[in-house]
Amino acid sequence: MKKKYLEAGKIVGVHGLQGEVRIDAWCDSPEFLSNFKRLFDKNGNEIKVKRARPHKNVVIAKLAGTDTPEAAGELRGTVLYIDRDDVKLPEGVYFIQDIIGLEAVDADSTELYGTVTEVFKTGANDVYQITNEGKNYLIPKIPEVVTNIDLDEGKIYINTKTIGGLFEDED
Repeated sequence: MKKKYLEAGKIVGVHGLQGEVRIDAWCDSPEFLSNFKRLFDKNGNEIKVKRARPHKNVVIAKLAGTDTPEAAGELRGTVLYIDRDDVKLPEGVYFIQDIIGLEAVDADSTELYGTVTEVFKTGANDVYQITNEGKNYLIPKIPEVVTNIDLDEGKIYINTKTIGGLFEDED
């Protein structure tokens, strides 16, 4: 089941004298997080964003109700969430939190290879870590290898014929 609220970042400090906060963006980029007009806390309570802008590798944001550095400082450590309904993803793009936990199966035989336990962003393409019985396997997220992702079914389908030896143990 897909989560309604997805972790997007964490308030890591105060910026300036007007109650702005510094947010460590856990999503694709600070620019992406800067576009939201509302965020949520862990209980699903809405936090209105008055303004936000990327600054180096963080987001500087003015949140409703934080008009002093002291008020902003009280929010330090708060994990922020976005509502998945506030984002329209392009075809074939997924939230990492939706990928983790999917079963990895062979595209032809449906043999179970394991579960996706981590997603690494490498620049060229993502790499999925598949874990089975304590062993980890790294699978490139390229169309020739990952042929289908079915969130409703809870599976990713892998074609091992294109890259031999993906799940073979070394002696």
